[in-house]
Amino acid sequence: MHTIERKIHLIEEVLKIDNESILQALEVALEKSKKPKNKKRSIYDFVGVITNEEAKQMKKAIKETAETINADDWK
Repeated sequence: MHTIERKIHLIEEVLKIDNESILQALEVALEKSKKPKNKKRSIYDFVGVITNEEAKQMKKAIKETAETINADDWK
């Protein structure tokens, strides 16, 4: 199908939908497709991704496994 025909077919199918959750999912998908793909991320994009307990465990693991750097070792 050509692009115009596909769009018309899609519109016809959307007009037949009576389920509110399907319409909402379509709206969400359309909004996501409009957002820029290569957006530069910031630290605030990751807020809430890990819990405080997970962060503590990560810090503990890093502290236990990281080498201690001695400034006199390389001289």
